[in-house]
Amino acid sequence: MSTGGTRLCLVAGATGYVGGRLVPRLLVGGYRVRCLVRTPEKLRDVPWRDQVEVVRGDLSDEGSVRTACEGVDVLYFLVHSLQQKGFGDLDRSAAAVAGWAARQAGVSRIVYLGGVHPAGKLSEHLRSRAEVGETLLRSGVPTAVLQAAVIIGSGSASFEMLRYLTERLPAMVTPRWVSNRVQPIAVRDVLHYLVAAADLPAEVSRTFDIGGPDVLTYAQMMRTYAAVAGLPQRVMVPVRALSPKLSSLWINIVTPVPRSIGVPLIESLINEAVCAEHDIDDHIARPEGGLTRFPDAVALALRKIRRGEVETRWSDASPVSAPWEPLPSDPAWSGGTVYRDVRERVTTVPPEPVWRVVEGIGGRHGWYSFPLAWAVRGWIDRLLGGVGLRRGRRDPQRLRTGDALDWWRVEELADGRFLRLRAEMKVPGRAWLELSVEPEDGGTRYRQRAVFIPRGLLGHLYWWAVVPFHGLVFGGMTRRIVNAAGGKHIGVGRAPRRRGGAPAG
Repeated sequence: MSTGGTRLCLVAGATGYVGGRLVPRLLVGGYRVRCLVRTPEKLRDVPWRDQVEVVRGDLSDEGSVRTACEGVDVLYFLVHSLQQKGFGDLDRSAAAVAGWAARQAGVSRIVYLGGVHPAGKLSEHLRSRAEVGETLLRSGVPTAVLQAAVIIGSGSASFEMLRYLTERLPAMVTPRWVSNRVQPIAVRDVLHYLVAAADLPAEVSRTFDIGGPDVLTYAQMMRTYAAVAGLPQRVMVPVRALSPKLSSLWINIVTPVPRSIGVPLIESLINEAVCAEHDIDDHIARPEGGLTRFPDAVALALRKIRRGEVETRWSDASPVSAPWEPLPSDPAWSGGTVYRDVRERVTTVPPEPVWRVVEGIGGRHGWYSFPLAWAVRGWIDRLLGGVGLRRGRRDPQRLRTGDALDWWRVEELADGRFLRLRAEMKVPGRAWLELSVEPEDGGTRYRQRAVFIPRGLLGHLYWWAVVPFHGLVFGGMTRRIVNAAGGKHIGVGRAPRRRGGAPAG
């Protein structure tokens, strides 16, 4: 691999699945890295944070992007507003701003990761990817648009859709699109091409299809996954009537991937996704050892998942674009009524084991309280188009700021002491759950606070409808977390619940 020397790369999308993996590889390649993010706090706990420069900015703001591009040699455009309404317009506008800012700042290269697509009518998702690539190519800055089909790697949305469909459905009816050919590519090979694209000569400005060595139907991908995972061969019954939209509803029920992502992914598979060319070979050497075969990519992804070594996950990117404020610690002027449920428990157990339970909450460990109620609420959220509980965790034990955690997102994390989760479920208002651990008299005081800021009358009705269940849900959670830490409690209390515009701090 060539080294970047003192060249500076700006990564827009460093909090996403690919961007979060690209940054450390650029650092290994000798590049300096600057990350453009809306919420710098989401990068606070990543292992490479101290090696990069992080700047706050938004791709809808020309000024902040122009400033971020100052002194930059290579701009990586790795953003996609897939989970937002009107994502096509948002992404096209962001690409125009990025291209303008790069040209104004004298950036010498833009690199963009798009999608392989056939000629003719495209799904909204693929059409948006193609439009972004075309916009960047017209920017006047030499641009490499790398177009990949299905990316296979631990934590990718495409891989998790494949994984859960295959593991949970030993027999299934399959729509026509599972017979379409796909050319998947391992995420490690995508990253190889992305890093190397920084060194392309200035005269190279075009699209490149990138794909792995295997071309398979989606049905063959599922059968291969089953073989690699040691599962019995899956039974598939083709049914012509299943449309992509009906398929996406099934995806929403069976897999952790929400409908907002499942719909565009499925619609992108109604056409074959096979590379039309592989001209990238004329400019970038293949990875050492060659491109990764599909079975090997599956085996590697599963090994990473089983070892808890998932670097990034599709859920790392927040599905909402609004800022995180107001926080539940803001004063009363942050707006309106604030409801709370606060509970505490003192135990003889030292703080460290209690914190281990707190940080390991969710995912396969569950929520230590009334599992049926959590499961039912998760199913309701999925039916409403929300994320539900099945997003799970990136890592089985360790959390980072910005991690998705079932239907929550880690908003604040003080290691060993405090965890704040922001709800991303469908709810008429904004909700947080705070868990804190403090030393007390040789033991630990565990404190738990649920905060809800209602939106309109429906929000108030929602709070009062669920209040009767708080004793079972939150009370049981407090007790079981302390018990799971391995000690007995020496006191329990429930702090008074204040409401009606009182300070949320």
